[in-house]
Amino acid sequence: MPEFFSESPEQTAEIAQQIAALIPAPAVIQLTGNLGAGKTTLAKHLVEAWGAAVADDVSSPTYTLIHEYGEPVAVYHIDLYRLEKPSEFYGLGLEEIFDSPARVLIEWGEKFAAFLPKDRWIIHIHHAEGDNRRIIVSRP
Repeated sequence: MPEFFSESPEQTAEIAQQIAALIPAPAVIQLTGNLGAGKTTLAKHLVEAWGAAVADDVSSPTYTLIHEYGEPVAVYHIDLYRLEKPSEFYGLGLEEIFDSPARVLIEWGEKFAAFLPKDRWIIHIHHAEGDNRRIIVSRP
């Protein structure tokens, strides 16, 4: 399993390029990590690496829950942080999105891991020693 170390948003962008090359479409990608670990930063650069949008145009879907990028949609960016109950998860209609030809990035997917497709990528981001250092581990 690839393991990457990042000490800056710029390095995270470079790592996103490498990870993006490993993940073909369609795919569901669960991004896990503590608050502030860098999930959205990584997501921005994955979306850009897949050619769906410029990183600066990608934002966290914390309040809207789902953002779509590309025409036709090539990447769905989903944030489950604010959801509490399975009924809220099912209310999003993600089954159709999971069956689409797009890549689906899911922040805070661990909250509803039992309801996500079994065949998914999981990317863990966590703090390492030092304020800015991150470890990013990707596995299919």
